[in-house]
Formats: sequence, structure tokens, C-alpha cells
Amino acid sequence: MAAAESCFKIILGSSSMARQRILAEMGYEFTIMTADIDEKSIRKEKPEDLVTALAEAKANAIMARLQHTDILENVACPTLLITADTVVVYKGTIREKPCNEDEAREFIKGYSGGHAAVVGSVLVTNLNSGASKGGWESAEVYFHDIPNEVIDSLVKIH
Repeated sequence: MAAAESCFKIILGSSSMARQRILAEMGYEFTIMTADIDEKSIRKEKPEDLVTALAEAKANAIMARLQHTDILENVACPTLLITADTVVVYKGTIREKPCNEDEAREFIKGYSGGHAAVVGSVLVTNLNSGASKGGWESAEVYFHDIPNEVIDSLVKIH
């Protein structure tokens, strides 16, 4: 059965263009809802604990907002909420989204010719049953030297 023919709704709890592109390229239709949480207020020592806690907090915030809407009323098919988070660990320090262009430039320059770990989590919640399943994964990324022109173009994209 093709993805678009399945009977379920998807709510993507993320404004990430990459996550949106993945679902769209797989042929899924989905609604986007962002959590609008203060991610900086959630702190954990281990990156895997942080990304897991953030994905859960995003899901909880979106579920709370959905209780005040009619999105889930009269839905014949299950509705899945997908939330996620990603951080980079560089020289033992957890890095989240850069706050501004200068910080983004500093982060990317630091990676040039070096390496960092990327830690990400995904949580899928069935909004009809309340059941959820999630996990995290880590990958080590090694970078060639990154020219300033490339850094400038990357910073401008975001």
C-alpha cells in the first residue's frame, strides 16, 4: 500500500524544512504545528536525554493545544503526532540552534577540518490512543575544511 493511500493523519510538530521535505518526498500529507516552547528552559547533562526531553515537551505542548481545537473531532483514521529534536556535541559541549548569524558562523568555522557528534530524537504519538514510541540516535560527522564562501552561504540559508 502506498504511503498516501494509508488511512491516518500526520501532524508534524516541527518547523524544520528538512523534516517537512522528508515526509513530503515520501508522499505523505501532513499538517504542521509548532510547539512554541522555551527550549532553553529544558536542560539535561547528556545530549540524548536533552533531545528526548525536548521531543516529549514539544509533543505535550502540541497535545495541550489540540485539546482546545476541533482538529481531532470526527476523525475516522488515527492521527499521528511526530516531534523531534537535534543537537550537536562539539568538544564536549552541547550546541543547540544558533541564536544569530554570528553564532552560526562561529559554529560552522569551528567544525571546519574537525568533527562533531549529531544527536537526534524522534517521538511518534498516536493521538487517538495516547501511545507513543520514540528513540534517539547519534552520528559522528567529520568535516573537510569549510571555505568562508560556503560558511557565508550556509548562514544566509537559515
